[in-house]
Formats: sequence, structure tokens, C-alpha cells
Amino acid sequence: MAIIIDGKAIANEIKEEVKQEVEKLEQKYGKKPALAVILVGNNPASEVYVRNKKKNSEEVGINSWQILLDEHTTQQELLTLISQFNNDNNVNGILVQLPLPSHINENEIINAIDPVKDVDGFHPVNTGKLVIGEDCFIPCTPYGCQELIVRTMPDIKGKHIVIVGRSNIVGKPLANLMVQKNNRANCIVTVCHTATKDIGYYTRQADILVVAVGKANMITKDMVKKGAVVIDVGINRINDPENPGKTKLVGDVKFDEVSEVAHAITPVPGGVGPMTIAMLLKNTVKAFKLQNNIAINE
Repeated sequence: MAIIIDGKAIANEIKEEVKQEVEKLEQKYGKKPALAVILVGNNPASEVYVRNKKKNSEEVGINSWQILLDEHTTQQELLTLISQFNNDNNVNGILVQLPLPSHINENEIINAIDPVKDVDGFHPVNTGKLVIGEDCFIPCTPYGCQELIVRTMPDIKGKHIVIVGRSNIVGKPLANLMVQKNNRANCIVTVCHTATKDIGYYTRQADILVVAVGKANMITKDMVKKGAVVIDVGINRINDPENPGKTKLVGDVKFDEVSEVAHAITPVPGGVGPMTIAMLLKNTVKAFKLQNNIAINE
């Protein structure tokens, strides 16, 4: 049976490191990082994510503002708020929770955030820097996936990573991250998507398989190479066959089956999810340092 990659435990280790760093920064400079999280509308899943971000920020000592806006908030009103935060030296990170209501253009909102405060790593400036290998804010979920991979498989140089999914949030940035020439990447990268005719042909070649498509139990045992490391980004709510009338969370990977052949695998929940927030906290501390001319490694 596969090793279970405990994302929650690893995230807690990172949070403890961030907490100690925040304490040192406050002692030395008399201030600490601050994160503003904006939620527009009343999407229940987004509300949970925003609450978790605020809770985790407070646990490590990061100042956190949670701004809840009515679903009828106009695009201009949101842009005005972002502009205010861009110009507020007391705010180091700005995160607008996605998805946004349909009347608001997500790209325009992302583009409006100051790149040095873009702790989500979605601004085109940070995207471009990621592609060419410059220092930047890495999107939190791919960043968390990479952290899980390097902690599970320390020597990944030349390993074949197959990514199923090409979203701007996970698939594309992860592909760009893992192809870079450094000791946390340097992989052979293949990306599969909806136009891939035989996904199993590619996934069976993967030393590292990352799945982020939002389709419950899509990856089965016969699609995974023996000894692979499997990172399941998917979160899907399905009817629980063992408890009629109830639901449960599952990933994009059929966990029970795949864990029989994989070397290591992330569970859902408790795998990638906690890591996303942990890396957001790391990005917020980095933003604070950049804006205060503090060395990143200090």
C-alpha cells in the first residue's frame, strides 16, 4: 500500500515556520505582514475558504482583513477597493476570492492588483516571471503541490511529471514551475487535457502524477505506473454509497484502487488543500519583505 502524504501535517510544519518568522519580523521591525481577502457574493464554498484563510493567518500572527461584499457589487466598486489597498502601506497582500459573480471580469480584477501584493500569483507579471524562471509569487496550489513532491521524492531531476488539467490556477503554472532548472524541479513535463485522446497512455508513464480536473474518481488503478507519486488536487462532493442521503468528498483519483500501486498518494481531504493556505501565508510574508526592502532569506 502507498505511503499517505499527510498534507495537513506538512502544512502545520510550514505554518509553524511562518509563525516564527512573523515573530522575528515584528520584534526587529515593529510591524508584521497583513493580508486583505475580498469575497464578492455568497458562494458557500468561497465563504469557507475565506474563513479558513483568515483563521490560518491569525494563527501565525499575520494581520488579516476579511472584506465581504454584496453580490451586486459593481466591477468599478471592486476596482476602487483594490486601488485603495494597492496604495495602503499597511496591506501587504491582496487576494480576491474566485470565482467572481458573472457580471465582473476576473481578468480585469486580477490585472488591477499590484504585482508586489499579488500573493495569489495570478497577475500576468508574476505569470510571465514564472515562465522565464525569475523570482515571483508562485500560485499557492501549484506551490503546495511542489512542496509535497519534493518532500516525498527529494531527487526529482529528470523525473517525468504528468499533469492532468491545464487551468490557469493549477495545471499551467505547475507545468512552468516543474520544468525550471533548479533542485526543486528540473523535470520532464507532460500536460494532458480535454483534447488528449488516451490520457491513460500518458499517465502510465508518470513518475509523478498530478491530477487537477474536478472529475470524481477519474484516475483508476490501471492508469497509474507502479511506484508513482500521485498528487490529487481534485475536490468533488458525491453521494456516499455507504450512507444513503449523505455526501462525501473525494478527489479526481480513485484513492482505494490507486493506493495499491502508487508509492505515495495524497488523500482528499487532507492532502493538497491545507498546503494551498500554508503557501499563501509564505507568499504574504514574502510580500511584506519585498515591500519593506528586507532580504527574502532574512
